[in-house]
Amino acid sequence: MKIGIVASDKAEWHVKRLLTELEKHGVESYLLPVTRIQSKVGIKPKISVKGYGIDDYDAIIVRRVPGGTVEQVIYRMDALNKLEEMGVKVVNPVKSIEKTVDKYMTSALLESAGFRTPKTIVTESFTEAMKAFKDLGGDVVVKPLFGSLGLGMTRVTNPEVAYRVFRALEMTNSVYYLQEFIQHPGEDFRIFVLGSSVIASMRRVAKGWKTNISGGGKPEPYKPSDEIAEISIKAAQVLGLIYTGVDVIVSESGIPYVIELNSTPGWEGLQSVNSVDIAAALVDHVLTLLK
Repeated sequence: MKIGIVASDKAEWHVKRLLTELEKHGVESYLLPVTRIQSKVGIKPKISVKGYGIDDYDAIIVRRVPGGTVEQVIYRMDALNKLEEMGVKVVNPVKSIEKTVDKYMTSALLESAGFRTPKTIVTESFTEAMKAFKDLGGDVVVKPLFGSLGLGMTRVTNPEVAYRVFRALEMTNSVYYLQEFIQHPGEDFRIFVLGSSVIASMRRVAKGWKTNISGGGKPEPYKPSDEIAEISIKAAQVLGLIYTGVDVIVSESGIPYVIELNSTPGWEGLQSVNSVDIAAALVDHVLTLLK
């Protein structure tokens, strides 16, 4: 059996954990840098990495797809789609990755499925963005349409600051993705869903409004309520994700909102406050899917 891990660095913590677990199961496993994928038409192997064909792999675990130009991102997804077409199990499924990497698509799908998610306005117009700032209550979170780790995300509460931020985004031909700010007590929740179960979770606590770990949030043990667990599992199913980190904020009035889902979630901080071995559980689940 052969399983590849799409990532950039073999020394990265998550990759090392996954490779170790696969080795324990006697699985032939390799790091597959997505930037080294080569595709061919009319020539075999159809997909290769560093000259080695991966057409015959049993599964690919997508740990991370780095950002790039529009051409690069589309090509990487095309190559993974081709592997799925040839019968390789890609985890997470490519269509699900494409949905969740696009924050607008995620928000729209969540709303269509009946989930509470922040009011959102997306536009390419500076004038419309300024109006959206006002329409959303003058307290918004501005996010890049594509992105992770909270990078490029900022809260804007002042119209003059909004003017300067939006003008700067205009200069880079950016899409304005604005969400209403959900008032919360300086915490949010990461729920790790695998298959149809929640296997780990944490509360992220911060002194400021940004609670993700890379933004300064501190992980704490947390057991989700039945309601939040059910919401997280159903959200993962709506987006077709085999494993995901679901981010939930509970407003000051006690209403849970699904903020977003991550199709390539990290779990180092999560692991520090959970007893379950997340990498082992993920590998076990992938192997079960191949039976």
